[in-house]
Amino acid sequence: MTKMTRRDFAVSAAALAASTVAAAAAGSAEVRSARLPKAYPIAGDITTTLERTIVPEPTPPVALRLADAAKFNTYGYGGWRYGTGLPADRRFDLMPFAVSERSTKPVPLLRFFSISDIHITDKESPSSAIYLGLLDANGSAYAPVMLTTTHVLDAAVQTVNALHERKPFDFGISLGDACNNTQYNELRWYIDVLDGGVITPSSGAHAGADTIDYQRPYRAVGLDRSIPWYQTLGNHDHFWMGSAPVTDHLRQSYVTSEVLALGDIFAPGGVDRRDYYVGTLDGATPYGTIRGVGPVGEFEAPPKVAADPDRRSLRRQEWMGEFFKTSSHPVGHGFAKADADAGFACYSFRPKPGLPLKIIVLDNTQADDDIDTPASPTSSPGYAHGSLDKARFDWLVRELDGGQAAGELMIIAAHAPIGIEPVTSLVGWSTIAAVSEATLFARLHQYPNLILWMAGHRHTNAITAMKSPDPRRPELGFWQVETASLRDFPQQFRTFEIVRNGDGTLSILTTDVDPAIGRGTPAARSRAFAVAAEQIASRTASPGPLRPTGAGNAELVVPLSPDMRRKLGA
Repeated sequence: MTKMTRRDFAVSAAALAASTVAAAAAGSAEVRSARLPKAYPIAGDITTTLERTIVPEPTPPVALRLADAAKFNTYGYGGWRYGTGLPADRRFDLMPFAVSERSTKPVPLLRFFSISDIHITDKESPSSAIYLGLLDANGSAYAPVMLTTTHVLDAAVQTVNALHERKPFDFGISLGDACNNTQYNELRWYIDVLDGGVITPSSGAHAGADTIDYQRPYRAVGLDRSIPWYQTLGNHDHFWMGSAPVTDHLRQSYVTSEVLALGDIFAPGGVDRRDYYVGTLDGATPYGTIRGVGPVGEFEAPPKVAADPDRRSLRRQEWMGEFFKTSSHPVGHGFAKADADAGFACYSFRPKPGLPLKIIVLDNTQADDDIDTPASPTSSPGYAHGSLDKARFDWLVRELDGGQAAGELMIIAAHAPIGIEPVTSLVGWSTIAAVSEATLFARLHQYPNLILWMAGHRHTNAITAMKSPDPRRPELGFWQVETASLRDFPQQFRTFEIVRNGDGTLSILTTDVDPAIGRGTPAARSRAFAVAAEQIASRTASPGPLRPTGAGNAELVVPLSPDMRRKLGA
């Protein structure tokens, strides 16, 4: 197997240091005028995890923190190698018995890809949660990968394009958390990377834009124009750091020059306290040095940044409205204008003419006016839970009823998975939701044409069989497939292919893909940062709920109802 260690990280770091010195000597004005934004080509060897995987090297002996990015290479963090591929296990969990080998060649019906939890981050924002990452080793609140989120998305998009040339995709879908912190500039970077064009991945005074590679403007290639892409709403897309409603105080903090001060946001009244400055990252430094973080009493005056109105926090309506300002298609990327104006982030579409299949895109994030719940044996705090109010549940039932009556296969795409986490989990189902998780499951198991629930949110690759409650009707079961985060290790996206087997079943073929990053690029260093964060997390005895689990390739066999067998000729 091919081996790649921390040498790639060292190459990136050395190139960064050299470019920093050279650019400083040349003078920032001359560099800006002489150098047009360039693209970052990906590597030429495009593979999936069926062929090879990214394997972190053993955790080095010297313990480091996430904030020690400048020391990662010195102490051996961030090294990885290529490992053997992961085969696609053929799973029959929904079947009353195992199916024999196919007697006929499967017929392709639909091919698509999913990305999730991209968390495009304005690392220079004064309104982040870096302090939580330092206090609790919370990788979701702080990790060095925050420096390069647009670059990783660009590499993933180019990898999708390369796979599309081999075997076309019918569409792509993003499963939420496009933004890290609801900011306008974060969302524009996200849409603009997918559209293609010049990206300026810095804010405020644009410190380091001439000297630091992750701050330099560059040209995003953009998704192949023949691939339509659709969007799902995530909790980070409309809550402060995905964790709290945006109060007037928080909304002002995005566009001010003072670094935000808060208490423990998971404790009662924590958002209203002024205990800690949350911190920001210095874009003029090679590794994004953390500034302005710590107890308020340790500062003579509030730490400052260069203010930027483009950091403003977007309400649901504003967030959805930006998807109509795009050069790729469809305009709106699934959202209807009237629904966007009302802040209703649910819709459905039929991805392929002539194929009786409907995608139901469901907003199952918490409402902005939800009441926070305490940490207890029967609940958990925060606003990262899955949830449905009556309006969204009633809409979902109408969509499912309509699809079933029309003889359509159905796939639900939502941000939060279901039936996985306990009520005490920060990312489980809300205990105050108008529709309980049990009520939701009872309804979903009434539809034999529902074959798949797609989700992100937990930053993990996972596949779960939601078996029929009636053993005599296995077609009432469905699969749930979670897509990992492009931000955190393993930084992957998924491909899906649905095929008809000719024996009364369908198969959902799902494969994880590592972006084909180019050596020496910001995306390459991001992979090293992500691996280092995973190595640091491996020292934790009790990893948090967002700890990634690695790849999950599979062929998921789906039993069809008699009606759909006849309709599909299966």
